[in-house]
Amino acid sequence: MKKAFVAADTAGVDGRKKAALHNLGCKVNAYETQAMQQMLLEAGYEIVPFTESADVYVINTCSVTGIADRKSRQMLHRARKRNPHAVIVGVGCYVQTKEEEILADGVADIIIGNNRKHLLPSLLAEYEKSGRKVKDVPEAIGDGREEYEELYLARTAEHTRAFLKVQDGCNQFCSYCIIPYARGRVRSRREEDVIAETARLAENGYREVVLTGIHLSSYGVDSGGNLLRLIEQVHAVEGIRRIRLGSLEPRIVTEEFVRRLSGLPKVCPHFHLSLQSGCDTVLKRMNRHYSTAEYERGCALLRRYFSCPAITTDVIAGFPGETEAEFEETMAYLSQIRFYEMHIFKYSKREGTRAAAEKNQVPEPVKAARSARLLALAEEMSKEYRDAWIGKETEVLLEEGFSFQGEEYFMGFTAEYVKAAVKRKTGDGNPENRFVRGRLEKQLTDDVYLLVEF
Repeated sequence: MKKAFVAADTAGVDGRKKAALHNLGCKVNAYETQAMQQMLLEAGYEIVPFTESADVYVINTCSVTGIADRKSRQMLHRARKRNPHAVIVGVGCYVQTKEEEILADGVADIIIGNNRKHLLPSLLAEYEKSGRKVKDVPEAIGDGREEYEELYLARTAEHTRAFLKVQDGCNQFCSYCIIPYARGRVRSRREEDVIAETARLAENGYREVVLTGIHLSSYGVDSGGNLLRLIEQVHAVEGIRRIRLGSLEPRIVTEEFVRRLSGLPKVCPHFHLSLQSGCDTVLKRMNRHYSTAEYERGCALLRRYFSCPAITTDVIAGFPGETEAEFEETMAYLSQIRFYEMHIFKYSKREGTRAAAEKNQVPEPVKAARSARLLALAEEMSKEYRDAWIGKETEVLLEEGFSFQGEEYFMGFTAEYVKAAVKRKTGDGNPENRFVRGRLEKQLTDDVYLLVEF
């Protein structure tokens, strides 16, 4: 039986169909969700918040952990509950890895795998015409039969900073990770397309771009390009004042890479070097392709060529087989390196990975206790780094208003991603997208520091 495409009670005042999108997962997913939103706008849809009733709900799913799978299922069902007559579209990594599970569940009307998001408007049109469920999930991605999926943005949800996806897929096969199966092998975006999108964003007023990808450091391995050359080309685009880099593989941080990067003043000294463990035996079981000594050398290079760079990382607590001694080794290593921020994750089994099949899983209470210790260390080091900026001159790109203890401020971020605020002055207009220079004077809140303008 054909289901009505539009529920009568959701039509906008001008008769346009309403679409709501929800993103789960990483910054690459966020970019793709914004690109799909732009496609729907261009196709004539009115975009409404996901919390409202809509004719179409698009959920860009995540499958990085078993918990992510569960959240993806929950969001699909939540959309159906919000409007039983709506068209529910499941997109992305959970769809790619659990196609049969989604089909058996039956909640989604359209399911779209990775490398097929650009087909969203046409697949909606196909469903509208036939009333039958639509499926487009590729069997293999990035195995020589698939190319980089070209999506683009002219505007983003943020008004000062734009994420720019330049790469997809991963060839690393870490023992805990499903992403090479969900996203496929490495595929790089053409340099000319990256530069064209950067120029469009600059023309639309964006002053900061964040280069991101599933495994950013692999940019160009499939096409003869390389990440450093791409950064240098983005650096040449007029109007862009800041370039941030997504997560980097420690092995890319060679002396030549860092030296050339330090000669590009638009590059923010804010580097995310994924670590996962500070113990070599755990890194080996994770199938990470570097040692703690190599990682430490990379941090030392960044600190040699950049003044007070912000170095951030990821750490997994309770990886299968992690002993108390191995965990203490990680704690000592992290304390020695000193990070601006650490993203702490309790290990979560992901069906289909080697780590999930390990028999010596760490008990949940042990993982929770280790995670708590890591979080306390992360908080201590973050405050240490931010406090080191007190009394120093810096520049902030303002983003939004901010109220504190009856005073009005404008808030933004330094190049190192330290959050800072300046006092609002009488007659100040919209602060958005304005650079201000000054000196960080003191801490206002837990994570906001006062900048006194020059």
